[in-house]
Amino acid sequence: MRKRRSFALCLTVILLVGSLVACGSKKSNNNTADKTKETSSEVNTEETEQPENTEPVSITVWHDGNEAIMQTIQDYVNDKLKDDKITVTFEKKTGLTDQLKLYGNDDKNGPDMYFYAHDSLGMFAEMGILSPITDVLDSASMGDLLPMTVEASTYKDTQYMLPVYFETLLFMYNKDLWEGEVPTTTDALYDYMVAHTDTEKGTYAVVNQHSTAYNVSPYINGFGGYIIDKDAKPGLNDQATKDAIAYNKKFADLEADGDYNTVTTLFNESKATAIIGGPWLVAGINEAGINLGIKSLASFTLPNGNPLAPYSGIQGVGVLKHAVDTKKDALAKVLTSITEQELGVALAKTANCAPANSKSYDDADVAANEMVVAMKETASTAVPMPNIPEMSVMWGPAESLLAAVNKSGEDVNKAADTYQKDAQTAIKDMQ
Repeated sequence: MRKRRSFALCLTVILLVGSLVACGSKKSNNNTADKTKETSSEVNTEETEQPENTEPVSITVWHDGNEAIMQTIQDYVNDKLKDDKITVTFEKKTGLTDQLKLYGNDDKNGPDMYFYAHDSLGMFAEMGILSPITDVLDSASMGDLLPMTVEASTYKDTQYMLPVYFETLLFMYNKDLWEGEVPTTTDALYDYMVAHTDTEKGTYAVVNQHSTAYNVSPYINGFGGYIIDKDAKPGLNDQATKDAIAYNKKFADLEADGDYNTVTTLFNESKATAIIGGPWLVAGINEAGINLGIKSLASFTLPNGNPLAPYSGIQGVGVLKHAVDTKKDALAKVLTSITEQELGVALAKTANCAPANSKSYDDADVAANEMVVAMKETASTAVPMPNIPEMSVMWGPAESLLAAVNKSGEDVNKAADTYQKDAQTAIKDMQ
């Protein structure tokens, strides 16, 4: 009996110990599982915090410009951003201004950005469709841009456009016909014109669209006059403007009738030795086989000591406000790539564009491009065309004034007062 009790007691102890050991093993397994869970949780947290694969983003840019230039920009940007899965597509729209009036606030049918000349900037800004460029791109990314191009891209102290390239008028001459050195003063140029112009034979030293406001702007700006100021005040009867127009008239008397087709044909047929024009004339000049020489208008000094100061036209890209809400990061990358020095070099090499990025001119091929370098030189004196909406109604009165003086022989003072009133009425009618 005692042996049986001892055996039972021993068996109880063994079972108890086994139970305790089993409990200990279970607890140990639970701790291990907990630790595994914690480690797994940490790994999952780290994986969650890592960036996921970028979703593809499409950016649409409307333009109304040279398709070869737009293709150069599109190819460059897409190549730069292919790893970011960002695709930029340039779409040509005839009547871009009207198209943006209709679709500028339409996030479904409108573009994300537009590419256009800067002189429409004020109108688009007043429509409320644009986002300031500085809302998308930091100022440091634009540090290499030529100041004149930034000024043109700014409306009411806000930069709404990223400048890409610009154009100015140039002095373009036939090297095979020009005698001696090209003068450095406008008075000396006039003397050359007197000596080398024969209106009866139909041969001219220099031709210009002498009654087109854009082409007379080098004289008006150089004299300190203006067609319209930043406050939308017309300056047709400003004394400096009138002095410039009177000075220009003596040149106009030796420049044929001054319309585009006439002066272009005269130069391309070697009946005019030089022409005041821009890059848009080069294709025709090359087809005509002209041995072209180029000189910056800024290198000609007026009697008052100032250089000729033509208007400049800046081409650039603006961002539609609705696009910033959903594609801001992608837009920033696109704009950053557009600012790069290499794109400016590509545009200069493929299309004779004068880059807005000042460092693009450090490239050896760009530095050897006579036309591009001449435009860069002119950028130091060029005046960006006013980008205020009122400028759109100034071309008519300004050119009517020039035609009255240059073609009809009207008194400059009387004509200036007449067309100043017309300009004021046109601006008032806009309001």
